[in-house]
Amino acid sequence: MRLSRRDALWLGLGGLTASVVPGFVMAASVDELTTAFAEGATPTDGGITLTAPEIAENGNTVPVEVDAPGAVAVMLLAAGNPEPAVATFTFGPAAAHQRAATRIRLAETQDVIALARMADGSVQRAQTNIKVTIGGCGG
Repeated sequence: MRLSRRDALWLGLGGLTASVVPGFVMAASVDELTTAFAEGATPTDGGITLTAPEIAENGNTVPVEVDAPGAVAVMLLAAGNPEPAVATFTFGPAAAHQRAATRIRLAETQDVIALARMADGSVQRAQTNIKVTIGGCGG
């Protein structure tokens, strides 16, 4: 395939438009991400443990851990972030523990949601609210 100068200009203009126009690339909502992850199952509360601090002094590095025995995949969502999808962890049959721990960035005080897809197709849900303080002044 040959790329002419005109084609390159159109590609560049399209990329520039996508990066400048706000909202051109829409982030998926928590409901859309939950529906896609659940694959038709209705998430039920319980069965997994979401561990996170109640108050985070620095929203840039908030430690979060999900313990989901029997899960094949775990998804973390931060409902108040511009892009709510944080991470998805998948576990193979050789995984000794279905547990994931990471540090996430939170833009503000918000709910963090963990979804775990189990081997039988069911989806378990856990949620916690994390208060983010910036500079120790509360928030």
